[in-house]
Amino acid sequence: MSVLVITGTGTEVGKTVVVAALAALAVAEGRRVAVLKPAQTGIAAGEPGDLAEVERLAGPVTTRELRRYPEPLAPATAARRSGLPTVHPSDVAAAAVALGEAHDLVLVEGAGGLLVRFDDEGTTIADAAWALNAPVLVVAHAGLGTLNTTALTAEALLRRGIESVGVVVGRWPAEPDLAALCNLVDLPEAAGAPLLGVLPDGAGALGRAEFQDVAREGLSPWFGGTFDPEKFAAPHTC
Repeated sequence: MSVLVITGTGTEVGKTVVVAALAALAVAEGRRVAVLKPAQTGIAAGEPGDLAEVERLAGPVTTRELRRYPEPLAPATAARRSGLPTVHPSDVAAAAVALGEAHDLVLVEGAGGLLVRFDDEGTTIADAAWALNAPVLVVAHAGLGTLNTTALTAEALLRRGIESVGVVVGRWPAEPDLAALCNLVDLPEAAGAPLLGVLPDGAGALGRAEFQDVAREGLSPWFGGTFDPEKFAAPHTC
């Protein structure tokens, strides 16, 4: 995979931390990594956004942001209210291809969920993934309600002919409840793809060295980690 699109089942699921973890492990393997953020919302000009957090956690990566909007809204709505240009999937695809020429891995982080609108035409990060013929990694919540949003995301990807490589829980609670424990078993079925990682809530507050260790423990060998879903779930009962 030279390009991987990371989407979420909604907001605040831990997408940026997952992107940073993927980047950190790839950098540790000596790969040249670029992270592309098509649209950043809720951040004013000059303020550090998601890409600054990725750089802090992952180390030497190339980052590129295409559009930034000050209000914390869907990109299409934020663009309309601010009077700033929208971002189109063709812009995302062109930027990813350009980054791919000088990097071994390009990670593309969406905004919110898969079908959040980029513009008034209704284009989304799914359209960018389709244009790139790139697989998608889904980041999901741990607890109650995640099976429905994960299944809906998986169905939307399937209907569009986009490959889903798997699902990662982006914010695993320190004290998981019954729903979260059961979801370790049920998420792969809802996603129609394997569970490829579980990252602890609060991982983004760690220093770089400790974060890399957490990333390695929390992500699948597919990404350079050691995460084993059966081993992780074994101590828990549902």
